[in-house]
Amino acid sequence: MKKILISCGEPSGDLYAGALAREIRSLDSTIEIFGLGGEQLQAASAELVADYHGLTVTGLSEALAVLPRSYSTYRKIVARAAADPPAVFVAVDFPDFNFRLAAAIRALGIPVVYYIGPQVWAWRRRRLQVLKRLVDQALVIFPFEAELYRDAGIPVEFVGHPLLELAIPTQTRHTFLEAHGLNPNVRTIALLPGSRPNEVKSIFPGLIDAARLIASRLPDVQFVVARAPHLNRDLFYPISDVPANSLVVVEGMTDDVLAASDVVLTASGTATVQAAIHQCPMVIVYRLSPVTYQIVKTFTHVENVGMVNLIARERIVPELIQRAFTPDAVADEAMKFLQDSAYAQQTRTALGHVRSKLGQVGASRRAAEAVLSVMDST
Repeated sequence: MKKILISCGEPSGDLYAGALAREIRSLDSTIEIFGLGGEQLQAASAELVADYHGLTVTGLSEALAVLPRSYSTYRKIVARAAADPPAVFVAVDFPDFNFRLAAAIRALGIPVVYYIGPQVWAWRRRRLQVLKRLVDQALVIFPFEAELYRDAGIPVEFVGHPLLELAIPTQTRHTFLEAHGLNPNVRTIALLPGSRPNEVKSIFPGLIDAARLIASRLPDVQFVVARAPHLNRDLFYPISDVPANSLVVVEGMTDDVLAASDVVLTASGTATVQAAIHQCPMVIVYRLSPVTYQIVKTFTHVENVGMVNLIARERIVPELIQRAFTPDAVADEAMKFLQDSAYAQQTRTALGHVRSKLGQVGASRRAAEAVLSVMDST
């Protein structure tokens, strides 16, 4: 019986890995899947050799703190692969961990597929040379990535973005807001402070302060916080300075939150693409430690950091990064969307163009077919 090893980290990677595993098993139900992941991968009938929770952080000091657990997880997966060799290894994003793991797995003679590679077009372009040594097949989700990979001599296929098939709300705006005690007829602002605990600690207080300022300027406005699954509830409470009846925290329903919102205040990352799919005007924010930020800037090749702006190749939504991320600035940018309907519609149109660049629905199925093709060729 053939087996596939999959490794992912972070909620978004787990979401994509779960969708990939489901498609693989729909194509060949005899295949066994095991590896590193979370609830989504496990729900797709994969065996979790290790759970990614607690491994995903941003910042240098935070990364150092999880090194012992990261190394232990790495050794556990390599040992399992050596004892029970898979026919192919699929690394899903999570490059700081998966690069090391891919090197070890390849040394065992196992072919490597990299699905959703690192953002070499934005920073650390030298990673392309590492990928060239490590992978038998790269599967990318943005069309402009394919040319970069080909130029570097890496076998690559553009499969499209899996969020096109995954970012689907389960309820109408009216039903969702009413179910959470909010008024469907009132302007609604989403707060997405990130999926990592240290991100939330750094970003959420500023978003709440911005929400307080917006509420003081507009008589009819309400807020929905999208809480990533399994983040500690204490990270979001207590919430002060915003009337209790105009703000709710909702876990694990990001697409419903976005579909119900007029504006989103979001941490930079995958959530910006999700918001673009819903054509929801957004204000992108982010904050790193000063030391980490200076290091990141050294390796960065682009002016914008927001994914939607990078895809558009121009700034179509505002970005407030580091010192520019203040509650007043966030509130000011959000108010522009709320008070200028032409500006908001112009942004929705631009986000629609971004959505059109993400390919066609069916990325997970195309990725699964590519993985099986590599497996069958060995």
